[in-house]
Amino acid sequence: MEIVSLSFPLTVEQISRHGHAQTAAIGQFDGLHLGHASVISTAVEISRREGHPAAVMTFFPHPKDVMRKGNYEGYLTPQEDKQKLLADMGVDVLYVMNFNEEFSLVSPEQFISEVLKPLQLHTIVVGFDFRFGHKGAGHADMLHEMSGGMMEVVIVPPLLVDGEKVGSSPIRTALQAGRMDEVNRSLGRHYRISGTVIHGEKRGRQIGFPTANLELKAPYVTPAQGVYAVRAHCSSDGVWREGVMSIGLKPTFHEGMAEPVYEVHLLDFEGDLYGQVMTVDLIAFIRGQLKFNSINELIDRISQDVNETRQLFLD
Repeated sequence: MEIVSLSFPLTVEQISRHGHAQTAAIGQFDGLHLGHASVISTAVEISRREGHPAAVMTFFPHPKDVMRKGNYEGYLTPQEDKQKLLADMGVDVLYVMNFNEEFSLVSPEQFISEVLKPLQLHTIVVGFDFRFGHKGAGHADMLHEMSGGMMEVVIVPPLLVDGEKVGSSPIRTALQAGRMDEVNRSLGRHYRISGTVIHGEKRGRQIGFPTANLELKAPYVTPAQGVYAVRAHCSSDGVWREGVMSIGLKPTFHEGMAEPVYEVHLLDFEGDLYGQVMTVDLIAFIRGQLKFNSINELIDRISQDVNETRQLFLD
């Protein structure tokens, strides 16, 4: 998959190099959930049928992040993760439009005439709730009219799971509440984070449960604090292993920690993981964060967490 960075206004070089007949799905696509996948797969199917490259246009950083609107905190699918998923979906070209305050002022008409038309996009595929232009003034039905009929426009209806519309905001809410069944069902895969294994306080090793402390590689949405059953692999061998992950402020040992710590205990594993990149899939929420009165209470509860995780993977 070719990755093309765009900035507004488009340069002559960007237009000359990349302007040709294409079918493109356009959207933010944070999370790349099942609803987003339906939009992108529609674009890929049309492109194969029409003999055009399949493109996706997305925006980075997230508009809400740039405009500091709402409670936007972190990405469900950071840019690097998004790129890998899109490549696996058969996308040929990924356009990453730099979203800044200048671009936020572009009108719907400008977006079409100065971005979409110069790229010679033959067919545009968007979700039913797609908005574009300054203050989201443009909507999906306006694309065909504003382009003067130069572009075909396909609007994909909402995708329902268990009768509910799949969307990034409900997924964020469910993730922050620890409802992993709901999160993973809407994503169509497990929620995934990645980070580098760094040195921690090494308390886990002292109590018989060594953990890998992760320094996350990107600003992910923080899941509910607590304990999770996970599968993880490291960059050294790529072998997926079952484990238990704690996300929290370590209340048994600290007071007033500002940022949660991510610690992964791999079951039945011994080895040096420092410096490696660990990828972790959150399978299930085991329990919320607790403060223990003694180290022995903590050890007993971790043992219980490990046993529950083993049973979960056996079922």
